[in-house]
Amino acid sequence: MSSIRTDDLDRTLELRQAIDRTGYYPEVVAEGVAATVAGEKVVSFFVHHEPTFDHDEVRRHLSVLALTPTRLILAHTDEHPGDDLLPEPYTSTSTEAVRLGSVASVVVTRMVANPTSGPASPAEAVMTIGWGGVSRLDLEPAACADPECEADHGYTGTLASDDFSLRVSAAADGADAVNRLLAFAEALNARTHGA
Repeated sequence: MSSIRTDDLDRTLELRQAIDRTGYYPEVVAEGVAATVAGEKVVSFFVHHEPTFDHDEVRRHLSVLALTPTRLILAHTDEHPGDDLLPEPYTSTSTEAVRLGSVASVVVTRMVANPTSGPASPAEAVMTIGWGGVSRLDLEPAACADPECEADHGYTGTLASDDFSLRVSAAADGADAVNRLLAFAEALNARTHGA
């Protein structure tokens, strides 16, 4: 009896079902994702529906992360109430495809409540992916060890790759969402560790 490796499975249909379950413009979201996946099989995915509160209205945002054998696909769909250009309410979907060989870092932070109580599932997880598309530069004035020195020592700073970050909590999204994000991060790490 041969075993099926999980990376041999095509999860495209499961991804579409997860998009449909959100109820958030599933045709619009699925079309944007499918166009970017461009016929490759989906080996892992994560769908995150995030409502935001803006004064007296709720706006929704949907992030879809899909992993193919060669690329990381990110899709973001937002709804807008209408503006001068488009007076009717509308959605905007932005997609990005990143070659797996370009992924420089996958940072995963797990927050576990009451760690002294023994093994427990994480209450929150944050995944940050960097591939050099967006960098953040934090500068501050440089100083020397002399507290009386008034000379200008220029600036010092930190350059951080912070292309994409996603936080999921059991309280807001459910424990299953935290576990699914961690599973996606594990699949991404497995695909990028030797790239």
